Amino acid sequence: MTCAWIANSHGCKVDEGSVHPCLIDGKDYGQLLYTLGVLGWLMLVTIPGGLFAFVIWLIVLILHRASWRKRFAAGVPPPIPPPSATASAP
Repeated sequence: MTCAWIANSHGCKVDEGSVHPCLIDGKDYGQLLYTLGVLGWLMLVTIPGGLFAFVIWLIVLILHRASWRKRFAAGVPPPIPPPSATASAP
């Protein structure tokens, strides 16, 4: 993780238990590094959730494409509504 690399290169400690002071060029970046480190845990939920959503999307896409091909092969026009008539001005 980038926050651990930054902390280690400046002799600081980063963990998810608490904020530790980390002075870099005279400014304390401890809170920022702590937040970045804890956000790394967020990927434990978001990566599997995103993968699950991608698989569902891929299944729906495949089913939609198969249905579209069947309709096209049978000569049925696509279900696109005709353009609406323009409203006349009063």
